[in-house]
Amino acid sequence: MDIKEPILKYNLTEEEEKKEILRQYRGLLRELKPKLKPGDKELLRIAFEMAVDAHKTMRRKSGEPYILHPIAVAKICVEEIGLGIRSTICALLHDTVEDTDITLEDVQREFGAEITKIVDGLTKISTVMDANTSQQAENFKKILLTLTDDPRVILIKLADRLHNMRTMDSMKREKQLKIASETVYVYAPLAHRMGLYAIKTELEDLSMKYLEPDTYKYIAQKLNDTRRERTRYINDFIRPLKDKLDRADFKFDIVGRPKSIHSIWNKMKKKGVSFEEVYDLFAIRIIVDSPTEKEKEDCWKVYSMITDEYNPSPERLRDWLSNPKSNGYEALHTTVMGPGGKWVEVQIRTKRMNEIAEKGLAAHWKYKEGTTDESRFDKWFHQIREALSNQDTNSLDFLQDFKTSFLTEEIYVYTPKGDVRMLPVGASALDFAFSVHTAVGSRCIGAKVNHKLVPLGHKLRSGDQIEIITSAKQKPNQEWLNLVITSKAKQKIKDTLKEEKRAVADEGKLMLQKKLDAINGKITQHNLDELASFYKVNSSLDLLYDIATKKIDLKELKDFTASGDRLFFPKPEKPEPEHKPEQEKTYDKKESELIIFGESSDKIVYTLANCCKPIPGDDVFGFVTTGEGLKIHRTNCPNAARLMANYGHRIVKTKWAKNKEISFLTSLKIIGLDDVGVIHKITNLISGEMKFNISAMSIEAKDGIFEGNIKIFVHDKDELDELNNRLLAMTGIERVDRYDT
Repeated sequence: MDIKEPILKYNLTEEEEKKEILRQYRGLLRELKPKLKPGDKELLRIAFEMAVDAHKTMRRKSGEPYILHPIAVAKICVEEIGLGIRSTICALLHDTVEDTDITLEDVQREFGAEITKIVDGLTKISTVMDANTSQQAENFKKILLTLTDDPRVILIKLADRLHNMRTMDSMKREKQLKIASETVYVYAPLAHRMGLYAIKTELEDLSMKYLEPDTYKYIAQKLNDTRRERTRYINDFIRPLKDKLDRADFKFDIVGRPKSIHSIWNKMKKKGVSFEEVYDLFAIRIIVDSPTEKEKEDCWKVYSMITDEYNPSPERLRDWLSNPKSNGYEALHTTVMGPGGKWVEVQIRTKRMNEIAEKGLAAHWKYKEGTTDESRFDKWFHQIREALSNQDTNSLDFLQDFKTSFLTEEIYVYTPKGDVRMLPVGASALDFAFSVHTAVGSRCIGAKVNHKLVPLGHKLRSGDQIEIITSAKQKPNQEWLNLVITSKAKQKIKDTLKEEKRAVADEGKLMLQKKLDAINGKITQHNLDELASFYKVNSSLDLLYDIATKKIDLKELKDFTASGDRLFFPKPEKPEPEHKPEQEKTYDKKESELIIFGESSDKIVYTLANCCKPIPGDDVFGFVTTGEGLKIHRTNCPNAARLMANYGHRIVKTKWAKNKEISFLTSLKIIGLDDVGVIHKITNLISGEMKFNISAMSIEAKDGIFEGNIKIFVHDKDELDELNNRLLAMTGIERVDRYDT
């Protein structure tokens, strides 16, 4: 699916365009050549001509012919995901049913049921993805429903999203923010889960390019500046390893590559370090050509050679040979101390493992042909189907549960008999109990982890062995929802609580009937809804439950009147007091001056979000809340991706107006050596030289290091950046970070 508003930056003649389209199509055929069977070429030609004709009057936003988009998506499917002929046909046709006169019946007639089903799945996704009226979360749920019908739907959708992200420069800023947030929030984790690591990395980097352009450019520039010295270092590091591997008669490839911009930025944030201090800026990958039966043995031999040459960090060994991830990923990762005191990550894989790591699901199927084993990937799919089969979950809850249950990294743990179970990182003993069986989870009173007694909420770690202790008297309670993260456990707990609530609500129903008898009223769904609305509860179940637990005492019921089967609200004797002035309080214009580019260019009342405290100069967006009007967030706010991905239709483009008369409160954390007079130097710079007002300041010193937290008023980001640079230039100051509390 693509955006189709023409902005012509494109100036080929009609003849040149035709040549370019044919050139791209022939390139696609060349990639498919090894996979072509008799009759395939003809089918591809029909699909291509059908798509060309259907899109002939359409242009992309850059001005180029629209047909280049489906061809590019098909190329990604073949080259980067490893899909075959049928998926290529679906990719060429993926926008035709939604955007043109072609119908599913036309596709069925030409290509049969299998291709029609995939194109239908892609059309359904496209139709929901741009429906601004509904929440994005609901759309994602529909996407995931198609995923379990045929995973190729989601793989083609990922290729479509990747091409759109690669060609997003022509779009409006708010569209870029919405699409980038959606990508980093759901599509990148989904690509990761499908085992498409290269695509996941590129989606994250491209999202960051639009969401945090300054940081992205800064890290990209730093990587560029250090490329030559990095290449020299990688060559020095690899040389002795090559000699060892050659002497041992291994067939192998060694490649060095920088970490992605997004992962470097994550490390800088997580560890609180500068670019120069990120210790493993690059990874070395050793790919061994081994027969299947010797793969494991050869990988460990290579590991042994590496650790003979360089000292490993023991806590940084990751063994996904013995326990592959459920998306099929197998490898050995270790981090070793290289020349010059630099840590280097080394990944060891065989050719087969490397293909699965690069091509994910498609390669997984290729190697699975002819085996009857149910792989971990199949089990993962089975769990998704289970989660999706429960249709009454709120979509936002569902999306959150789905992310924590299925899109995160995993740990592997053991049952008392030694069977392996995969759980998401952060899973508790109670999650494990529910993964064994619903009945075991519901009766769980505790657990033994590695033979030691632990509470239900105990967080599990890879390698733990867990024994669940149950009691027939135990049953789930509301608190349990805070102790679990897997969607299976959450759903089962909610189901049990609902059942209990219904039993209590039945008593409430009897109590309500007695009261209604007094005014000749009846219990009907309409009357229950009226009463639920009157008592401001969410549902008739909540109403009856609150009546049974005496939270609602029904004394107002005597004011209701009944006519036939219907109840009528009592008329208020006097109008309710007006609350309007309080609700429409205009925020002090001293908070800031923002120009809102939206429906109208007038000044609009807004507030600055407390979660990220934006100041002029920050890259920001407006978010229309349900109760508090417009809120301004930074695009790199911790909540930004979630808000933009789930509520894209509520995002408003915002831009600061220049106003040097207004000050904003912001906070800095300063870390340095606890030297005599350092605090005086800092306060003198802030208050004396730069004339900023300090609102609050606290300093703590320990073991020769001080940490200062300073709240100051600044006019804009330029001033704050200047202050940061001047502080960092002072002797003894190690770090200066802005924070948002």
